Amino acid sequence: MPDNYFISVISITVLTLIINLPFGYLRVKTKKLSIQWFLYIHLPIPLIFVFRKTAGISYHAIPVFVMAAVAGQILGGRFRQAFRS
Repeated sequence: MPDNYFISVISITVLTLIINLPFGYLRVKTKKLSIQWFLYIHLPIPLIFVFRKTAGISYHAIPVFVMAAVAGQILGGRFRQAFRS
């Protein structure tokens, strides 16, 4: 596999984490298992899918993106808890 494939995977992984930060930030304040809670978790997915398909990355990298999305959600929630007044 070419080096630019791995650079693309790393770039989209970082982008996935960054995109999920605000959604994790918002998710923490909502009631668990509510409609808003599900939306905050699932709204970034189509955007990440488009990035992956546009970059020509196979489905084998999806677990890496899922881990980045979960990390972004968790970090966003922790930012909310750390900075709440």
